[in-house]
Amino acid sequence: MSPPTFPHQPRKGRGASYNPDNRFFSSRSEREDDGWLQELEALPPLATSVTVQNSRTIISRNQSPDIPFTQSINPYQGCEHGCIYCYARPSHAYLDLSAGLDFETKLFAKPNAAALLRQELAHPRYQVSSINIGANTDPYQPIEREWKITRSLLEVMLETRHPVALITKNSLVLRDLDLLTELAKLHLVKVFVSVTSLDSSLSQILEPRASAPHRRLHTIAQIHAAGVPVGAMVAPLIPFINDAELEAIVAAVATAGAKQAAYVFLRLPYELKDLFRDWLTTHMPLKAERVMAAVQDVRGGKDNDSSFSQRMRGQGVFAELFSQRFAIACRKHGLNKSSVALRTDLFRPPNFTGQLDLF
Repeated sequence: MSPPTFPHQPRKGRGASYNPDNRFFSSRSEREDDGWLQELEALPPLATSVTVQNSRTIISRNQSPDIPFTQSINPYQGCEHGCIYCYARPSHAYLDLSAGLDFETKLFAKPNAAALLRQELAHPRYQVSSINIGANTDPYQPIEREWKITRSLLEVMLETRHPVALITKNSLVLRDLDLLTELAKLHLVKVFVSVTSLDSSLSQILEPRASAPHRRLHTIAQIHAAGVPVGAMVAPLIPFINDAELEAIVAAVATAGAKQAAYVFLRLPYELKDLFRDWLTTHMPLKAERVMAAVQDVRGGKDNDSSFSQRMRGQGVFAELFSQRFAIACRKHGLNKSSVALRTDLFRPPNFTGQLDLF
């Protein structure tokens, strides 16, 4: 797939500005500038559509050595937050859609998720292990306000006394503090809030429909005040974009009440490589070459390295420098001193006897 030869016109409230070709399609389309583009008016906003996805199972399992959990649930496919760096974007190709604008406007919801979870937890051979909600797409993206699928999953977790971890960058998680506090009393929950930048102007173009930075810090503070264990993800770390904020972000999340923190270096799998380049050319043209040169330095000369040993942190001088800076900042602010494992001995299987509805 060849990258776009010129920046595409940004869409208000969207991270991507175009739809790259689906890597599974045999045909390709190319856009050419015929000289009239400069005369175009601003493109109209794109509406978000949600399609019901009737899944047959809901728990995904992995054996990846660099991921600290083996079970996860994604209530939604696609994400309206529109984060340009999202490594989940290429997964839309499996739905015959694009990793670009399609990923953030054509969403899929799983309203039968709670029923499926009860069914799987009731299986006699089920083995209890913490379930991560939000490993791929954000479980508290804007459509959760209406669909409440994540909340229904937390209700099942509380009912069955099952351990759960959440990752989000949306303050909507505060809506569910009533459930989270009850789970926390039983040592069954951890919440991680992703804080990419403290700069609202950068966040607005980098992750246009996620909560603003100050709202995320407020969210950490409120979760901590409610007695729920809370941590922060500084993710992704992007050289010459947000890496200068690393120490400030760690200090801010620690002040807000986070007790743990982790970071992930920018990942650019499949179609995401071209999307991110186009974003750089559009929003930060003077930095574009410098940023990609640093990314390739960390990725062994490539745009991306998917090997388990490298994909989260990278290698080389830049990667080592980021690792040392992050470790020093965490020690300075008392983060990652200890981590209490979530309990698995309280689990009580649900009484699942009925057949799932098809619709």
